[in-house]
Amino acid sequence: MNRSKAILLLILAGALWSLGGLLIKSISWPPLAISGLRGGIAAVVIYFFSRGNKLTISKSKIIAACCYALVVTLFVMANKLTTAGNAILLQYTAPVYVALFGYMFLGERSTIVDWGTIIILLIGLGLFFIDDLSLDGFTGNIFAILSGMSFAALTLLLRKQKNDSPSDSVLLGNVLTLVIGLPAIATSVSFFEAKPIILILILGVFQLGIPYVLYATAIKHVTALDAIIFPIIEPILNPILVFLILGETLGPWAFIGGALVLGGVIARGIFNSDT
Repeated sequence: MNRSKAILLLILAGALWSLGGLLIKSISWPPLAISGLRGGIAAVVIYFFSRGNKLTISKSKIIAACCYALVVTLFVMANKLTTAGNAILLQYTAPVYVALFGYMFLGERSTIVDWGTIIILLIGLGLFFIDDLSLDGFTGNIFAILSGMSFAALTLLLRKQKNDSPSDSVLLGNVLTLVIGLPAIATSVSFFEAKPIILILILGVFQLGIPYVLYATAIKHVTALDAIIFPIIEPILNPILVFLILGETLGPWAFIGGALVLGGVIARGIFNSDT
């Protein structure tokens, strides 16, 4: 697989991830019950797609699985304790950490184009969510920052496994997320309610399972920074889908910010097309 095809997989993964906001808003379960059951279903999907490969466990994969569970769990907690804008913007500081540590950990040096892209993306995300940003929710903001750090660490670790099977780490991470969510699932989920069960199946299969199969496949063929930058369309598409389907309004700054993010992603693809 060449880099262009891998980038398409990353963008598709980001687009599928963006379904989360719309679908999660329609399920009344506690967040940990949603993330746990979604993770369990995603684990089955990932196992199905990787069933031809023997599952192997290593120290690196266990650490990556823990990072994955932290990303999901901390982000859910951040959304409960701070604004959605703060949570998303602070989580997507992850490219900064990848750019800082990519060379040390993987030997992948960041360029001026890389740093320029990161700055444009952060400004774009800030403008997109400007109406939702707040100085309140200190604890939630800390959780969001830690979620971003975990996302960066997960990306670096998956890229480190480029000659192995990154999907093993994601599979283990979803199993761990399920275990974390079991108490909430046991006390709050009714399996006789058709609507939330259908929605959680869609979340597990199409919003988490398949996208992470695509992500784990693509990360073998791109740099860690590519792997974390191209799916960044996800936080932009998420509220746009909510706006189109549920009618939640978007301010003028959101459109400017969204254009900056999409422009930054496209520009990076053009300028780095020869790598």
